[in-house]
Amino acid sequence: MSEFAIDVKGLTKAFGDKLAVNGVDLAMPRGQVWGFLGPNGSGKTTTIRMICGLLRPTAGSGSCLGFDILTEADKIKLRAGYMTQKFSFWTDLTIRENLEFVARLYQLGDLAGTVDTTLDELGLASRQHQLAGNLSGGWKQRLALAAVTMHEPELLLLDEPTAGVDPQARRDFWDEIHRITSERGVTALVSTHYMDEAERCDHIVYLANGELVTQGTARDIVARSGLVTFRAEGKGVRALSAELEGRPGIEHIAYFGSALHVSGTQRVLIESAVTQAAAPDVEWQEVRPTLEDAFIAMTHEAGVDERQHA
Repeated sequence: MSEFAIDVKGLTKAFGDKLAVNGVDLAMPRGQVWGFLGPNGSGKTTTIRMICGLLRPTAGSGSCLGFDILTEADKIKLRAGYMTQKFSFWTDLTIRENLEFVARLYQLGDLAGTVDTTLDELGLASRQHQLAGNLSGGWKQRLALAAVTMHEPELLLLDEPTAGVDPQARRDFWDEIHRITSERGVTALVSTHYMDEAERCDHIVYLANGELVTQGTARDIVARSGLVTFRAEGKGVRALSAELEGRPGIEHIAYFGSALHVSGTQRVLIESAVTQAAAPDVEWQEVRPTLEDAFIAMTHEAGVDERQHA
């Protein structure tokens, strides 16, 4: 058995003239939880679909769970659980009916017992007779997770599973991911836009414009960014953004609540800019760059404007 759940090289996908994914290499050890990040349109979903055999690469090769992604896609599909961005189950069926249908598709033995166990494990038993279409976003995602894990896959591929759900539901969902991976030894690749979710992963992969920009632990990625970050707080902080924009050394500016983060890689220049922007009602303090600071910087460096992909 390969030590890697995912081992792909040069993964590339073109749709006509558009190159959606360009030469991505990934070697993901079994049993880990990886975060898959990048701006909208960066190629995350396309990469996930190639990995699990739903989309044939234009170029590249590799394996998923020890099976060739080009020639053994059917074997991968039986051993992986893929949760799409959009809720894709039947809204006019109850939770239980949805799970029973999925269990039949996988030809699972002891159908009723398997569904009962899944309902209990995912906290769905008390709602099992509710129509899926009447569920909130968080409960729909919990149903989807139940459906893609009930056949006990070795690998979970979860494509922005918590988009549009409230913070408590997001936290509960991630608790379930870590419970499933720890109890069953399952590997999980999870795409997300939330930095707090990325920080809960063993390893992070960042894509932009279809290319792998960086990967590593959250701490490693922040350290490699080389950023120097200052935070401004106070009544006059809103007026500083326009004043600082374009000054030498300032590579990006972002608001975090009522505070302004100013970052760059040239310490002398950014310290000079911050000093010149001193004001009696604003307090500056150097802070450790956050993962979000690092990713904003990488997005800008890659020349991506997320507004164009919204």
